[in-house]
Amino acid sequence: MSASGVAAFDKTLQVTNTWLDDIMKQQGPDRQVAWHILGAVLHTIRDRLPADLSAHLAAQLPLLVRGAYYEQYEPSKQPMRLHSLDEFLTQVKEELAFTRPKDAVQTVFGVLSHYLDPGQVAKVRESLPEDIRALWPDPHSRH
Repeated sequence: MSASGVAAFDKTLQVTNTWLDDIMKQQGPDRQVAWHILGAVLHTIRDRLPADLSAHLAAQLPLLVRGAYYEQYEPSKQPMRLHSLDEFLTQVKEELAFTRPKDAVQTVFGVLSHYLDPGQVAKVRESLPEDIRALWPDPHSRH
């Protein structure tokens, strides 16, 4: 029998913890910090994407992460016009006062590239300005 009694809950918790473990390898051993990093970067990506592309990305996320992704989402205000890397990093920094936003962004981009469908990652990556894309590994070059 599963720990929660609902297999989908157990699975999303397991996958989410795997993602957090990967973030912690780069950002330090605090799971709560890793959760905040994941949320801050995902919110910034989400707010930069058109609603349909944002929804396609969300569909690829573990159920628990998907809930965090949509936290405080205001689709009528999307997509935000973040034209430069500095604007993107400033948006991430608003949620992460305790870490370097560029490192956080690169870490989460790496996790997304590792776990999500390369085609979906490519669509999201290509929708971002070139200087932001430069921080995101090409999903087609992963091993």
